[in-house]
This record gives sequence, C-alpha cells and structure tokens, in this order.
Amino acid sequence: MGFGPYLLLATLEGLVMAAVLALTALGLSLVFGVMRVVNVAHGEFFMLGAVLAWAVSNAVGGHPAIGFLAALVVAPLAVGAVALASERLVLRRLNYNPEATIVATIGLLYILQQVALTFYGADARPVVAPFNVRLQLPWFGYSAYKLSVIGFSLLLLGLTWFVLTRTKIGLIMRATQYDRETATAFGIAVDKVYAGVFVAGAMLAAIGAVLVVPIRQAHYLMGHDPLLLSFIVVIIGGLGSLRGTMVAALLVGLSDGILSVFFSPTLAKIVATTAVALVLVFRPQGLFGTAQR
Repeated sequence: MGFGPYLLLATLEGLVMAAVLALTALGLSLVFGVMRVVNVAHGEFFMLGAVLAWAVSNAVGGHPAIGFLAALVVAPLAVGAVALASERLVLRRLNYNPEATIVATIGLLYILQQVALTFYGADARPVVAPFNVRLQLPWFGYSAYKLSVIGFSLLLLGLTWFVLTRTKIGLIMRATQYDRETATAFGIAVDKVYAGVFVAGAMLAAIGAVLVVPIRQAHYLMGHDPLLLSFIVVIIGGLGSLRGTMVAALLVGLSDGILSVFFSPTLAKIVATTAVALVLVFRPQGLFGTAQR
C-alpha cells in the first residue's frame, strides 16, 4: 500500500483507540474533578472489566453476540460493585484525603492485579467479536466491529453529556464539585454523590474494556497503558471537562495510531508525554479547564 492507504488505516485505528480512551479517561476525569481523588487503580478497573468480559462470554456460550452482550451488561455492573465496596471500605474511611487515597488506590491496584492473576491466570485470552463483517474501503477491508466501537462510544459520551448538563443528577454533581461545604449545607448527601461518581467512573472504564477486548486480548497487566493515557488525556483536556476529555482523547488517539503505524508505539508515548509537559508549563489547567482562583 502507498502512503494514502496507510494514513487512512492509521487514522481509523487511531479513532478506535480514541473512542475507547475517551470513555476510560472520562471515568477518571469525573472522579478527579468531583471528588478531587487521584484514582491510581482506575486502570485495574479497566483490566477487571476485560477479564470479566472474557469470563462471561465464555460462560454464556452460543452465538458470540449473546456472550458479548451479556458481558457488556454484567462486567460493568460487577466492576461497579467492586468500586462501590472500595469507596465504602477505603476512600470514605480516609475522608477522601488526597494523599492518603493515592496510597490506598495503589494498594487496591496490586490487590486487583493479584486477584486477577490468581483466578484468571497470566495468559492473554481473546474474546470473539459479536459479529465478523468487513467493510470494503477503496484500498482494503476494515472491521465493521471497530467502527461500531466508535459509534457506541460516541452514543455513550453523548448520554453522559446529557446527564451532566441537562439533569438534576448532573446539577448535584456540579454543585458538589464546585463547593462541597455549600452543597452539604443545602442538604446534598455528598458521600452518596461521591460513591455514585466513583462507581460511574469505574463502570465507564469497564465498558471501554469490554468494547476493546475483541480487538486486544484480556490480560491481568493490561491496565497500565489505559491508566497512563487517561491521565495524559485528563491533564491535556482539563480537569473535569467533558469537552476537553473528548478533544484530548481524539488528539492522543489519532497521534498514537498514526505514529504507531508509521514509526513506533514508543515514539507515540514520547510525543504524548511531551505534550503533557508543555501543557503543564504553559497552561496548567488544561486546554479547556478553568484556572483555580
């Protein structure tokens, strides 16, 4: 293939990565923005979603679409339950102290890794895509499932935007984010809001993992890259900004896809971390974030 087909292929792969990354980073951004908690275990919620997707799809059997749809429902709910238990038993008892929660979520990271290694094993295992259709483009065929990942992610991002900006739940979350003490004075149950946000963030990561696992195999160490890239997206886009998360995920995903195809994945990571350094120096609040007063 010439340059044009390679560029199209790299762009499509970058869009798929950007779609999954936007969901994962949005979960981290919600937790970071509302709770002011750095959830270092966010990547392990992603990993847990992928591992559970493999387990559920294999347990259901039958047509791959049935197992995949079951995994798309069961895995996020199970990960949300784990996140709720973590919030109730760990973060709440630490009163959401920023320094203490970093240490606590690092411990949670290793616990989830060890649990996955014990019950799942060290092997990388694939999940069959719900459908196997290839769309014929001018130069090559491309997976229709990958394009559906982009569409489903956009739908979920749009739904999240609607909840955050057009519903009472979103209003309560924004009020808690801006001023916890005032929200408490107005009768808002801040602890319940924090629990809901933490669970929602973990479930978004799990959904992203279920979507990507037919493309990349499930493995107990697969949470490292999503965590790093999610932090990069949150820093570049701006703390708690949905628009910033989507734009930054698109930029990081496209650059990673194109640079990985034409050069190497390592160069893609170098470019992304360099972009983070530049943003931190020249615009610490991120591209769409609001400076703290």
